[in-house]
Amino acid sequence: MNHYKLLTPGPLTTSSTVKEEMLFDRCTWDHDYKAITQKIRRQLLDLAHANEEEYTVVLMQGSGTFAVESVMNTAMSNSDKALIITNGAYGERIVKMAKYIGLNYTEYCVPYNEHPDENEISRILQNDQIITHIVMVHCETTTGILNPIEMVSNLSKKFGKTVIVDAMSSFGGMEIDLPSLGIDYLISSANKCIQGVPGFGFVIAKLDKLLACEENSRSLSLDLYDQWKEMHEDGKWRYTSPTHVVAAFSKAIDELIEEGGISARQQRYETNNQLLRVELEKAGIHAYITAEKQSPIITTFLFPNDQFSFNEFYSYMKERGFVIYPGKLTEVDTFRIGNIGEIYEEDIAALCMIIEEYMGVLSN
Repeated sequence: MNHYKLLTPGPLTTSSTVKEEMLFDRCTWDHDYKAITQKIRRQLLDLAHANEEEYTVVLMQGSGTFAVESVMNTAMSNSDKALIITNGAYGERIVKMAKYIGLNYTEYCVPYNEHPDENEISRILQNDQIITHIVMVHCETTTGILNPIEMVSNLSKKFGKTVIVDAMSSFGGMEIDLPSLGIDYLISSANKCIQGVPGFGFVIAKLDKLLACEENSRSLSLDLYDQWKEMHEDGKWRYTSPTHVVAAFSKAIDELIEEGGISARQQRYETNNQLLRVELEKAGIHAYITAEKQSPIITTFLFPNDQFSFNEFYSYMKERGFVIYPGKLTEVDTFRIGNIGEIYEEDIAALCMIIEEYMGVLSN
């Protein structure tokens, strides 16, 4: 089997030491395993600059989407209404969740390459005072656009709304101070910027908000409150947890701290992203999102010409040690390259050389 590096938004390339943690089998009931769960919960609070008097952490089996749906399912009662802000496929997925759950909601949709407008959000909140929750994706992995959570958090304070942030592709790779922002629920996943492997998501929630959600859930498995209650009491997950993934994630957090914390990791990701954008621009491949709106997580690029075949390009990259991501847009042809995981400046430089070679071949 040929080994390659994943330039994707997760699953991503992990360290050998994170992988090694999965070589051991652990029992879900064992004291040592429960201690790992509690360690992770404490460390996630620290990374969010939060304390256990005000915030708590709940781990939830499944992909990041499971964790998002557990919040939407538990945090909102039948008398609540959400304003869901969308500018990409993952915001639209939250709208789909709301439909499935039967939640009352309104959607504020903007183009995939634009930020939501502060005045428009204010207008919606003023005109529809039944709205109780604001929901938004921080880094929209559809394009790599970074949405303004500070603005949305400030509006939630001004209008007295509960704010839910899908920080799937940003938490751990960008500094997010939950108490300062006043975020009520932040959701992320093990296989993103903390550089673990897929298998569970996590929610950092204001304790008083979560405590008010008892019996809200329309789902047994996705009851965030009941999951927290059992996990809080003795560190046990309600149902079988992904033990190997949990152990790997614990190691990944330790390695994040050893790297210098989130600020150091953010700097590495930003360096990767800047080099990628500059070098591909030279090769005639242009980014879809403007620099001021770009996250350091994943970048969407436009097809350079009509002769460009993503499948051929993908195979060319994979044969030379890199796996990239297809685009997720419908109106324009794009592909995506992730900047996260165990990927460093020298990896991006090597990738850019291969892309330049391909573009030379394509033009001949």
